[in-house]
Amino acid sequence: VQLQASGGGLVQPGGSLRLSCTASGRIFSINDMGWYRQAPGNERELVASMAKGGVTKHADSVKGRFTISRDNGKNTVYLQMNSLKPEDSAVYYCNAAAQTVPGVIYFTYWGQGTLVTVSS
Repeated sequence: VQLQASGGGLVQPGGSLRLSCTASGRIFSINDMGWYRQAPGNERELVASMAKGGVTKHADSVKGRFTISRDNGKNTVYLQMNSLKPEDSAVYYCNAAAQTVPGVIYFTYWGQGTLVTVSS
């Protein structure tokens, strides 16, 4: 299973970006999909996650500004980021809990990361 993230870049404070992440390969089922971020010197932290059924979780620091969504038919998860702040600058990683064949455990796969820089 491979995850390909895209959509990062340089944006001014107050601006918006939309990240996308598509899972491909041998996939039978995907449960949770999510976004994490890691800034230099910091630990990787959860930004938002979404279960297959639609239940979402957002970090307090991004509530009201970021929205996670997904297209199960395309095995794709999105992160709409609005009102960006300099402290949102980080490498953003997507992940997915995927089952490759029926009956096996779900394993968490990670994308390669996409850099988001918020600066004037």
